[in-house]
Amino acid sequence: MVPPMYSFLCSYSRRIHSTFIYAVLNLILTGLCCVMAPAYARHPQDPWEAFNRPIYHFNQVFDGYLVRPVAIGYSKIVPGFAKRGVSNFFNNLDDVNVVANDMLQGKMQLAAQDGGRFVLNTTVGLAGFIDVASHFGWYKHNEDFGQTLGHWGVGAGPYMVLPFLGTSTLRETAGLVPDILLNPVFWEDDQATRRTAYILDTIDTRLGYLAAETLIRGDEYSFVRNAYLQRREYLVADGLVSDEFDDF
Repeated sequence: MVPPMYSFLCSYSRRIHSTFIYAVLNLILTGLCCVMAPAYARHPQDPWEAFNRPIYHFNQVFDGYLVRPVAIGYSKIVPGFAKRGVSNFFNNLDDVNVVANDMLQGKMQLAAQDGGRFVLNTTVGLAGFIDVASHFGWYKHNEDFGQTLGHWGVGAGPYMVLPFLGTSTLRETAGLVPDILLNPVFWEDDQATRRTAYILDTIDTRLGYLAAETLIRGDEYSFVRNAYLQRREYLVADGLVSDEFDDF
């Protein structure tokens, strides 16, 4: 199962406009290819399955030869406390994006809480390596621009599998650009520091998916698609949806 990997690709960007152009071109080219793909579907939200499946398998090969082995090696070599620290650090950086989308969705109380969480972890938590805020009941929330679009009534659109980037929908793909721009690592001037941060973030993210691989049953593509769509629906609706898994 290949997680979203825009962080890994962005590590090779040298300027702000280059990453922005890449994200826009990726959206346009993928959309054009999907339009030209044969339109037969087994799932109502996956009309481009004939195009998505080859891209999914390509991503699997890329993941199997590079990202997954690195994540496994990282898991075996790095001590547990250090891995937790790295995860906490990137979760703390992500809270910048969370606060921004809290406000865009009009969730001002959550924005204040998530903002306080970021300040507390950045200061007392030593740049976020220690999740102090959770000990006070200020737990991590998950918000991104795709969820913001969904909050204001924008439909998910067709399911998509993007090269290297992984599972998505048309709405979530449109939300990639704001999410990239709101990532504090993106604004780091030193290229070596920025590249190292993106690579570590990608490894840490992939590490979180290793345990989930054992849950896959039946056709892997369908399992991942259905799990992703239901997870996104759950997040957009703030948990006010059925959690039953169908068609697995």
